[in-house]
Amino acid sequence: MTVALPRQRVKTRISDAVSGLLYLSPSIALFGIFLVYPLLRTIYLSFFRTDTQGTPLEFVGIGHYARLFTSATFWQSVQATVGFVALTVPLTILIALGLALLANEKLRGIGFFRTAFSATMGMSVAASSVIWMFMYNPSIGIFNRFLEAVGASGVQWLLDPQYALLSVSLATVWMNVGFTFLILLGGLQNIDRTLYESADIAGTNYWTQLRAITIPMLSPTLFFVGIISLINAFQTFGQIDLLTKGGPTNSTNVIVYAIYKDAFINYNVGGASAQAVLLFVTVLLLTWLQFKLVERKVHYQ
Repeated sequence: MTVALPRQRVKTRISDAVSGLLYLSPSIALFGIFLVYPLLRTIYLSFFRTDTQGTPLEFVGIGHYARLFTSATFWQSVQATVGFVALTVPLTILIALGLALLANEKLRGIGFFRTAFSATMGMSVAASSVIWMFMYNPSIGIFNRFLEAVGASGVQWLLDPQYALLSVSLATVWMNVGFTFLILLGGLQNIDRTLYESADIAGTNYWTQLRAITIPMLSPTLFFVGIISLINAFQTFGQIDLLTKGGPTNSTNVIVYAIYKDAFINYNVGGASAQAVLLFVTVLLLTWLQFKLVERKVHYQ
């Protein structure tokens, strides 16, 4: 039998709820203005033909979506996006994990290397892209200079469709590895050291400790950086705009850049909105799948 709460307790709970909402109201307002409203507006515009200013002119239903699924350019963007994500996410996590394991060792001067490994966090996408643009330069770039030094011919890194996506992906890995490294290093330093001491007493080697202790105890952090890296990869725009502008022959024209071109260059706001909705649904679905399939393997302390 349910016992009714005293009236004073109910009033207290209502007062606490109102106070909490008042404290949260600035965040809720900003969240609604800059996230919820743009999302709803984008979904709305995806069903309309618009003018150059994005004003709805004619309801077309799922017309924009139907055209996308029959568009060779859209599927090329999907292919470029999948390739870009597949290249950047695993490589970023693996390199950052290796650097974090190295930086977690108690070695003389390791503080300098920790700073160096995370230094890319302090550089803007624009500055980093300019650096890589010079490195990829076919005449003075360091990569072609190295190839010429070993007797190989130079490569048009950003102008050859065969290498452009790989080139942008490597630059992106370099830009993102600092943040991922810092998060993984924090996770490593939170692992209980007594586990390693017990393993040393038992006579286990480094690789066994890595497999049996480090990776399982670091799995919550790996799970977090996996989700963040995947979302960031799908949202990558700046370095593609500065290095290749989606070319050559759309080989680096990922969906985010295709949305930008449709909306602000071709003034097809409705079609761009449809692509944005599809991208949102894709990222949401992949994130949900990660929580459903990967989180069960995460070892929470």
